[in-house]
Amino acid sequence: MASLRSDIGLSAISAGFVAVLVGFASSVAIVFQAAQAAGATEAMMVSWIGALGLGMGLTCIAFSWYYKAPVITAWSTPGAALLATGLVGVPMAEAVGAFLFSALLTLLLGLSGSFEKLMSKVPMPIASAMLAGILVQFGLSVFTSLQTQPALVGIMLACYLAGRRWLPRYAIILVLAAGFGASWLLGLIHFEQLHWTLGTPVWVSPEFRWSTLLGVGLPLFIVTMTSQNIPGVATLRASGYGDVPISPVISGTGLTSLLLTPFGGFAFNLAAITAAICTGPEAHPDPAKRYTAGIAAGVFYLLAGLCGTSVVALFSAFPEALVASLAGLALIGTIGASLAVATGDEHSREAALITFLITASGVSFWGIGAAFWGLVGGLLASRLFQAKVNQ
Repeated sequence: MASLRSDIGLSAISAGFVAVLVGFASSVAIVFQAAQAAGATEAMMVSWIGALGLGMGLTCIAFSWYYKAPVITAWSTPGAALLATGLVGVPMAEAVGAFLFSALLTLLLGLSGSFEKLMSKVPMPIASAMLAGILVQFGLSVFTSLQTQPALVGIMLACYLAGRRWLPRYAIILVLAAGFGASWLLGLIHFEQLHWTLGTPVWVSPEFRWSTLLGVGLPLFIVTMTSQNIPGVATLRASGYGDVPISPVISGTGLTSLLLTPFGGFAFNLAAITAAICTGPEAHPDPAKRYTAGIAAGVFYLLAGLCGTSVVALFSAFPEALVASLAGLALIGTIGASLAVATGDEHSREAALITFLITASGVSFWGIGAAFWGLVGGLLASRLFQAKVNQ
């Protein structure tokens, strides 16, 4: 505990808060759509947020503390998008059964160690290019938001540049404070509908039907592994935390899902975008102390889950341009570092650029997102180019 107090700082706390803010504000609406598709009541939806906040909070704190690395978890956003359409007409009890099936597959995959062995074969330039492709849209959002909210984003951008010049460690804190202050002065924050209430867990006993297990549970598992966990591993590796053992983390997220699924914790996984906020130099100049940003994110996730829909209402009160710009500015350093690693070796540069372009394009086939296809395309190109060199 004494070590944590000496390691943590305002920049780590700020990074943790920004990660949670971006995570909730960017995709919580999709979670509500998924719950509504299964016929969830308002009390059940509050329970979903509570279970997800509890699961992410505990896993972020436990993994970051134990491995002394910023290991950030998240709910499966692609999985929630899948559920928003796949759960229409499916009773809630059967939906919970499908979630349990997906969680069990995740746990078994983590225990087997096969996922970690697969990811160890991915070259670092390819992994870094995939991460850069995922994050580049967030960097671009700073300047697209500048067109819609020039005053707000202009102030945030000016504070970022000034902070990077004179107070680099606290640049994102300054951007966060300036963004809130400017939003308030410009009348862009609305707290009229905000009421603080604690959430109450709602248990739903699972029911199992083969058609739902295969039609919902199996796709949820596949989408979560390919579109969430693979980029999550790439984020840790590209940020210099390749020594974190992946199999126990995957097993831990699967076990957490098993325990919390009856309350609405449908799927937990390694984060990529929010993790990148906590693994970069903005979180802490010392990589060995950035684990404190993961712990801070976990604490904020616990608070968010405890307050349920009140926190959702709080996040929805912030203007979209503030959240988008805050995320983009917080990720600029990580995007730059990832591109540097991706293009540093001329022998792998072209394959890495193919990975980057496919991932950044946002293409999706058979419900599997661009990050997976970027990885596949980059690995195929790398093998082909390497075979040509060896001839």
